[in-house]
Amino acid sequence: MTPMTLTEIEALARAAHEGQTDKAGRPYAEHLRAVAEGVRARGGSDEQIAAAWLHDSVEDHGLTAEQLGDLPLPRQVKDMVLALTKRPGETPESYAQRVLAVPGALLVKESDLAHNADPDRLAVLDAPTRLRLTEKYARMRALLGLDRSDQA
Repeated sequence: MTPMTLTEIEALARAAHEGQTDKAGRPYAEHLRAVAEGVRARGGSDEQIAAAWLHDSVEDHGLTAEQLGDLPLPRQVKDMVLALTKRPGETPESYAQRVLAVPGALLVKESDLAHNADPDRLAVLDAPTRLRLTEKYARMRALLGLDRSDQA
């Protein structure tokens, strides 16, 4: 089976999130594109860019873990996507340990957090939500050992 191209992976990710919006009401695909571009800008590999496009697809129920496993993707991409998939009842500490344990996943999560914490994105949210999310993202950055000055 021929491995999927980045263009095919992007199309799959967009389809998996069709009709979904982010907390600010924007099409979810905008977030996926921003994370993928952030990974590219940080020097990420094609496998990391692929994982960026798919990073929320299992968590947000666009794909099952089994469907992901059946896709013609490198094992590294599948491993990163599963590492980045939060599990019900999982602690932030456990999640961070898994991300840190899977090669390549940290860069994808760094890009995800950078986009999630973008002041322009947060500015459209109500103050309590903005504060809660800002604290949540800062805590995850700390758990992952990402210095605030790295954020871009």
